[in-house]
Amino acid sequence: MDLGINGRLALVTGAGRGIGRAIAFCLAREGARVAVVARNSADIEEVVKEMGGESTGHLGIALDLVKESGPAELADILKKDFGEISILVHNVGGTLNIKDPFCSVQDWRRVYRFNFEIAVELNSILVPKMQSRKWGRVVHNSSISAMENHGPVTYCAMKAALTAYTRSFGGVVAPDGVVVSAILPGAIFTEKGYWDITSKENPEHVKKYLTERQRIGRFGRPEEIGNYVAFLCSDLASFNTGSIVPVDGGQGRGYFGQ
Repeated sequence: MDLGINGRLALVTGAGRGIGRAIAFCLAREGARVAVVARNSADIEEVVKEMGGESTGHLGIALDLVKESGPAELADILKKDFGEISILVHNVGGTLNIKDPFCSVQDWRRVYRFNFEIAVELNSILVPKMQSRKWGRVVHNSSISAMENHGPVTYCAMKAALTAYTRSFGGVVAPDGVVVSAILPGAIFTEKGYWDITSKENPEHVKKYLTERQRIGRFGRPEEIGNYVAFLCSDLASFNTGSIVPVDGGQGRGYFGQ
């Protein structure tokens, strides 16, 4: 199947490991030139190397997007060293291990910045250029926690905001050929991630979780998310305006929107 993105310029944030890394590989496999950004320079160098290196048109950027100037700095680097992107995948996010619903306002703002504000800021910079070219794809990596109570209150709230933003913003830019969508992954096993660590420290909990919570009976793999995101970034996803897509192996229990 030809996804129609050969030669397109793509940006993947949070691409150093896990799901972001897999998304970058899937886009590169389809012929896209991929810029990857994450804080850890060693991780980024490894991702670019495995995609074929910068000589094949890919670009690695070690940058902390959390800092106030981060998104603007990234846009400047892309303009100078890469080009105008037409595919934007937001993979930055996480709980920041903030679990207390009565945490400080400062902690709430940290989770907000990490899971929501960075994506909004980058969209505000980069999407108008997609609109002017009448083609673009934006994918937000949200979570089933946006729809159900999976994880800390702070994290669920911010993923719900990101998902609502996707639905609304997608409608705004749709007339200009820009398709905005979000995926809602369930539990994904990533190297050095939560489930990797928990499998070693508390295997009985993992066994119970897979039996009782995962209807497919296993964790998801990063490439299973990457493949789906590649589709949402393609010409074939032209009718996915504001689409919210669970990719969770049947983990979610709700009828979405109810």
